[in-house]
This record gives sequence, structure tokens and C-alpha cells, in this order.
Amino acid sequence: MSDLRNHAEEIADQFSDHLDIDADDVEERLQNLVDEYRVPVDEARRSVVNSYLDEAGLDRDELGRGGNEEVHLADIDQDEQWVDVTAKVVELWEPRSESISQVGLLGDESGRMKFVSFTTSDLPEIEEGKVYRLGNVVTDEYQGNFSVKLNRTTSIEELDEDIEVGDDATTVEGALVDIQSGSGLIKRCPEEGCTRVLQNGRCNEHGNVEGEFDLRIKGVLDDGDAVHEVIFGRDMTEELTGISLEEAQEMAMDALDTTVVVDEMRTDLIGRYYRVSGPELGRYVLADDTERLNGPADAEAVLIEARSI
Repeated sequence: MSDLRNHAEEIADQFSDHLDIDADDVEERLQNLVDEYRVPVDEARRSVVNSYLDEAGLDRDELGRGGNEEVHLADIDQDEQWVDVTAKVVELWEPRSESISQVGLLGDESGRMKFVSFTTSDLPEIEEGKVYRLGNVVTDEYQGNFSVKLNRTTSIEELDEDIEVGDDATTVEGALVDIQSGSGLIKRCPEEGCTRVLQNGRCNEHGNVEGEFDLRIKGVLDDGDAVHEVIFGRDMTEELTGISLEEAQEMAMDALDTTVVVDEMRTDLIGRYYRVSGPELGRYVLADDTERLNGPADAEAVLIEARSI
């Protein structure tokens, strides 16, 4: 069975209680997007699902269905799949949007994964350190990074047990030889559940939107033998640079240019040596812990080598 046919049957099954469609109709829509307009399969699926949601007058989180497969977090490798997971709440973060009630990390024996619970779903809060069986959560993917979303159809059952959470973190070190495009003061899409970085005021999924400011660094560490791409989120960027989000916004307003922020970061950070630990998300290491080192690399030598690559 072809990949498109699998997607088509899954979509038809999702909407079977709401619309009179069959897998052949869905496959034809997918085929048209993929073949005629050269849309990637994942984007084609998202587009078709969104069109059926509009046709049925449904919100995405009303589309859940029972009888899901229970999976380990590390086995999640597809977008928009309805699954059940048993996991420990490893860490909770402070939500930065009123539309989000809880956000943090879940963990099981296989590793860790971000989760989001939305205010409109009206779910009971889960507690850090406790284990839950979460039924009917939906997977999400962005640039190869997977997460799970709790929605109004999600069931939450607290379990009287513990889980030894697998350690999927990696540690890399080297001189910071580059800060990539998309770093510094950025804007993210404000739509519920979407954290995509805007390009010229536009979100790839939601179009032109009024973004929300954030800080990040997409850096490259070089240890002399290999290069490692690392993402520092807002908290780690503020700690690393000493520049808060509010200060970065003031800098950009004074200069009428957001690039002054990343220019300042480059001046302070390039050539310095760091040890970074965190999970691997696609080709990046997401920095959970960062230590500034005095060596062993000769920063100037590494910079010269990096420029020659």
C-alpha cells in the first residue's frame, strides 16, 4: 500500500463520523497536491485535513477517536496521529500565552518529549513528578521535532507508580564559530499551539500574523574534528548573553533595526568555548544546560579552520 493511500485511509477514518467521504476521494486530493503542486506529503496531509475540518465545522481537537495504540515517546515519528501514552511529568514550564494552560516535558523509558495543554480544552492540571496514562493525545511535528498535544478529548488517569525516564540527552562542546540566520530577536506565530518563527511577518501555516517577540540563538560549535548545531532557547540565551527579552526589544526600537541584537550577541560570544547538553531534535542539540569553558580549544585557530570549511 502506498504512503498516500495510508494517509488517505487514516484521514477518511478520522472523519467517518462527520462527513460522507471515502479514502479514494481523500487520496485524489492528496495526489493532486503532491503531483500537481509539488507540496510535501506532510503539508499536503495537513492541508487536506484542514479543508475537511472547515467542511465539517470542527475544531482539530474534536477529531479524536478511541482505540488508539499505546506508544513509547521515542516511537512517535508521524504528525497528526492519535495515540495513548503513559509518561511521567518531568518538568513544567511557565506558559507564555494565555491560550496554553500547561506546557512542559513528559518522559518514559524511551526518552522525553514536549507536551502542550490548551486552556480551551478545560482539562485538569497534571503535576510535576507524577505518572499519568494520557489517552487520545495528538502528535505534532515541526522541522523534524515531535511533541504531543492534550486536547478536550484527552483522558487523564493518574497512576500509582513511577517511571525511570530514559536519558536521551547528548553532550557536545567546542568553540562557537557561527550564529546562524534566525537568531537574536525573533517573532513567533501567536496562533494557539503554533510556535513557528515568522518570516517577513508570515507564518508558513497561518499566513500573515502579528507575531510575539522571543529570543533564541542557533549556533554552531566546532571542536576541531566536527561541528555541532545547537539551539539556545530564550532562558538560555538570556543567561548566555546577559540580554533580556525586554532589553533586546529596547535595543531594536532605539536602532529601528532588530539585527543590532544578534550583532551584539556575535561580538560577545563568537570564539568562546562551551559545553552544551540536551536532547537531539533533528540536526540540532537543544541546550538544556550550558557551561562556558576556558579551553581546550584555541578559539582563533578553530575560527580559521571553520572559515575554511
